[in-house]
Amino acid sequence: MFNVVLYEPDIPQNTGNISRLCAATGCNLHLIGPLGFSLQDRHLKRAGLDYWDLVDVSCYDSYQELREKYPEATYYYISTKGKYNYTSVDFKKGDFFVFGSETRGLPPELLEENQNFCLRIPMVPAARCLNLSNAVAIVVYEALRKQKFSGLS
Repeated sequence: MFNVVLYEPDIPQNTGNISRLCAATGCNLHLIGPLGFSLQDRHLKRAGLDYWDLVDVSCYDSYQELREKYPEATYYYISTKGKYNYTSVDFKKGDFFVFGSETRGLPPELLEENQNFCLRIPMVPAARCLNLSNAVAIVVYEALRKQKFSGLS
């Protein structure tokens, strides 16, 4: 379906929640290290409940490693610094949604190199950001909606 990329995530509970979302929606989960936790972390496992066997999780030492594995894919970078609203895109199956860490976001150079693919979720000006797992859910379900929830019941 779609691909969710977490760039150096810090909080195991968020990654666990996102893995559960990926399992329920048929999305693949890609984790770019270094991670701020162990994949054996009890909070990570607990947040993912018994959905771990339903999600395809891949780990990478670097973002470059992911790009080399999927060079032809379309990547969207979700950031408060995004140029376009996330609803303005006609997502296609196989697209990658790249989210930054909870504490640092995405690297500025990555956003600069990909300005035309940087998307934002609108918020009131006083808000800094959304919770990572909420942001992932918003974007994934918008992409699924645009696909008319194909493959989901």
